[in-house]
Amino acid sequence: MSPRRSAAEAARTRDRIIDRSVDLASLEGLEGLTIGRLAADLGLSKSGLLGHFGTKEALQIAALRRAAAVFNAEVWEPAAPAAPGLPRLRAVCAAWISYLEREVFPGGCLFVSATFEYDGRGGPVHTLLKRQFHAWGERLTAEIRAAVRDGGLPRGTDAAQLVFELYGVMMSLNHTIQLNGDKAAATRAHHAVSRLLTP
Repeated sequence: MSPRRSAAEAARTRDRIIDRSVDLASLEGLEGLTIGRLAADLGLSKSGLLGHFGTKEALQIAALRRAAAVFNAEVWEPAAPAAPGLPRLRAVCAAWISYLEREVFPGGCLFVSATFEYDGRGGPVHTLLKRQFHAWGERLTAEIRAAVRDGGLPRGTDAAQLVFELYGVMMSLNHTIQLNGDKAAATRAHHAVSRLLTP
């Protein structure tokens, strides 16, 4: 086997491991990522799987980074072509609701479940989660400020408060879908966002 082919196969195997890790973590939490379970699910040896990551923590971090890429593709990229400010903010929220409603991850939003697991802990996983949430909050804040400058939202709008409330809507939506299977939850979320983003 050529080195190039070997490297390509290793990359494909690594991607399979990460994809399965994201799905499993959304269902059972990042702590539910065990080497034995993943190896059995993917038909790999434990030593072969460990060879790609070295530690469980490295696997958890890889799963969070992959989940962030999926979230970006599902929520930000569809909304990015909208005009900056209120139009883009509304498009982001619509895509965010759709992402949760369609259950892109089988156990709901991985970031919501990971936050409950790691919000009181330290360490690299906590640090990455905090950085990811901060980056998303900054992106929302930028759109809110653009909306205020353009007159789409009232002068004096508290961007930090509005981001806080939007997070609250989306976390409540994820919870209601995952715990109760409430088919009306997305409609409620749309109504809540509409109230928050109406000038």
